[in-house]
Amino acid sequence: MRRASHVHFHRRSAILSHTISDGTRVLRHATVLVVLGLLQACQVPPGVEQSPQLAFPEAGVDDPAAYEGYTTRFFRDADRNVLQVYLDTRRGRVVHLWADAANASASFTIRDPSGAPVVLDWGGPGAIVSRDEQTRVMRHRLTSASNALAIGWFVLGTMRQERDFQYWEWDQRAYDDEQFVLAEFAELVESIERLPADEQERHLSLLSAGDLDGLRSRLTPTLSITEGDGVWSVLVEHMSMDGRNRITLELRGDAEVSTATLDGDSISVAARSGASLEFEVIATSDFPTLTPLERGRIFNDAFEEFLVRERNAAEAGGDAEARAFRRLEREVRGLELLSFEEKLMASMPNYATYFGRDMMMAALMLEPVSSVDLQERVIASVIRKIAPTGDVSHEEALAGQAIRERAAEYNGVIREWEEVRDRDPSAADDVLERARTLLANPQGVLENYRMIDDDFQLAVLVDRYLARPDVPGDRKRRFLNERLANDVSHLEVFVTNLMLVARLSRAYAEEPITANMVAFQYRDEGGWLPGSWRDSRVGYGAGRYAMDVNVVWVPKALEAAERILQALAELGFNVEDLVSRASPNGSMLETYVRDPSRLREAIETWRGARRRFEVRFDPADIRRRVDAMLASMQSGERAYWSERLRESGDPRPLAFLALSLDSLGRPIAGANTDVATDLFFEPYTERILRGEADPATVLEMLDVLVRPYPVGLFVPGLGPVVVNDAYASASVQQQFRDDAYHSPRVVWGREVNLVFLSLAHQIEAAYDENGELRDDSESFREYVAGLREILETTREAVDASNLRHNELWSYRIENGTLRPMRYGVSSDIQLWNLTDLAVRFLLERLPRE
Repeated sequence: MRRASHVHFHRRSAILSHTISDGTRVLRHATVLVVLGLLQACQVPPGVEQSPQLAFPEAGVDDPAAYEGYTTRFFRDADRNVLQVYLDTRRGRVVHLWADAANASASFTIRDPSGAPVVLDWGGPGAIVSRDEQTRVMRHRLTSASNALAIGWFVLGTMRQERDFQYWEWDQRAYDDEQFVLAEFAELVESIERLPADEQERHLSLLSAGDLDGLRSRLTPTLSITEGDGVWSVLVEHMSMDGRNRITLELRGDAEVSTATLDGDSISVAARSGASLEFEVIATSDFPTLTPLERGRIFNDAFEEFLVRERNAAEAGGDAEARAFRRLEREVRGLELLSFEEKLMASMPNYATYFGRDMMMAALMLEPVSSVDLQERVIASVIRKIAPTGDVSHEEALAGQAIRERAAEYNGVIREWEEVRDRDPSAADDVLERARTLLANPQGVLENYRMIDDDFQLAVLVDRYLARPDVPGDRKRRFLNERLANDVSHLEVFVTNLMLVARLSRAYAEEPITANMVAFQYRDEGGWLPGSWRDSRVGYGAGRYAMDVNVVWVPKALEAAERILQALAELGFNVEDLVSRASPNGSMLETYVRDPSRLREAIETWRGARRRFEVRFDPADIRRRVDAMLASMQSGERAYWSERLRESGDPRPLAFLALSLDSLGRPIAGANTDVATDLFFEPYTERILRGEADPATVLEMLDVLVRPYPVGLFVPGLGPVVVNDAYASASVQQQFRDDAYHSPRVVWGREVNLVFLSLAHQIEAAYDENGELRDDSESFREYVAGLREILETTREAVDASNLRHNELWSYRIENGTLRPMRYGVSSDIQLWNLTDLAVRFLLERLPRE
């Protein structure tokens, strides 16, 4: 038996008619008889065959080469929750994800006898889904051209656990290496083992474990093999650490054509003859489910009419029109797969859970095409998870991940008990009571409140909702008065968030110095904990004060608060009473309610914060810094980008807003795409028409998006990279080389769609209802033409990548050519990327030049 390794982990972690149907389809009668006979022999509930709801890459639409052997399918299970299966032949990994109320997964690795990953393919067009009283079941087949397979590294638990497993490249180890055991769970067993016998029994009982050996058996999956009725079967089972839920994987093969043997925690499958193998995978879960939202509750009437027009145009057009509509339709389906009554999931497969920022940002971007119902569901989901302090939850920990986090806390409590048990028995009893409380409901959902930007985004979203003229006042009042489980209304909870916005922004409003800005929390010697959307370790260049938080979100939240307070009064709410009841000892929000001029002053002060982030480089500075960055590259990339620099030959200055400020208030001068967030919310075109902004200045601000890399962000055939660190320090550049997630090597779909939506809004505002420019001056015409050029240039590049539906994408340089490629941990469907639905809707209605 392999040694167990107790390892701590952290994050960094469908063409109009198609084989993909709108729902499950019933098998032909003859096929049903055959399948039902097999299912009864296997003692698995009979089900129906289902074609994938989505599949990537898709022939005729995607470039398979860009996926480098990765392929995936999405199904609806028997309860219409989503089950995704992906095959990553680069790693030999097969992953099943239940996108439900548990975010559970079941996975394994397949290699050939030499240890190399095996190329796998689907063994049929779909899967069979079924359920019994407690368990949902999905069956599908896999094939391999290899005649011998070694299958191991079974991981059954949460998708968070699978992400950690892959991030630490445990799946690349030999099968007979140390077992993969979560350190928190291993220590949990050890902690209980150190308790006195009677106390130990109480804690084991809370986890539904008869003894320590029974609890210890839950640390890793158990494997068993059987053969009978001409079928070999390997059953892999895993019980959750609290004993409440069970996940299984079963691999089945025809014993007449292949053999299977069990070797410890892996199995060997060999063909009796021939050069290929096929086997069946049966995945089961008994975790709770969610309530899917149907299409009619997601989209508004205007978008549904747009879809009909696009479908008609595709039917009357050629292949290009058909492909374009197919992309549109699969984005619609992608959003359906992520949408539930309880929440919108952030993505699949990596983040099939609630993410506050992702939901709110997607709702803001999808506003032109989404229903009021969807907007209300998003707001309600966020409000349900707000902390008593008003903080918005960034991410939820579900099922096994919740148990994992509680186990870590429990282990700390037991260590505390060991420290006090001898010197203070009474205190020790209290500590043990805390430990028992942690085990009483280990799967209770936990919330992560470490992010900062989401605390300011809720006010912006609620403001947009209250400002909708198409929503009657009675509906708004009814929604705001809706009671939560604790009998507190949506509005009462939301007021606590407005209080937080006012409190966090107060210091800078009263004394506008850098130290009073909204800062990231200190993490460790590695720098500040990134608390906004670029949430990788180096996403903000190790800065303390993020530009997007301080330049965009805080001012916009305060502006939203000003309008919200007025809207609530107009809806008949006693705002002063609401706020005073929420803060009986007084608060800054109460001051703003009683003296609106103070709030107006705070808004104006915060609007001035952008000056601290403004940087400008003249041509000599640009060349010096870019040359230094190029010198640090490997020869092939250096030669490629040096040639692009020579071709551009552009001596113009470059101005942009820095990525962040360091602890001393100095700009970390990473050119970045966050200007799109500013453009999305700030009505620059209206300000120009009112004489409050200069059109040339606005275009200069956007220039960084289309200046060719390595000077700016733009890469032909790829899109705007998320950051250019040429203007930052060498240490920051090295950090981006070490962690490419938000680096100059990637384009993010979120930022691309923000660029498109922002430009579309600004262009649309330039025209009157007759499609005529609202200002006939030359400077205004040049401004609108400039916006259109940025839009079309970016669209052409992003479309050429053929990867725009991905969460993010990257590139490699081969033989002097840049080739777009799917980023390794990119999600296949992701809320931010599906906002392309709003992009396409808005672009279709823009006035023609």
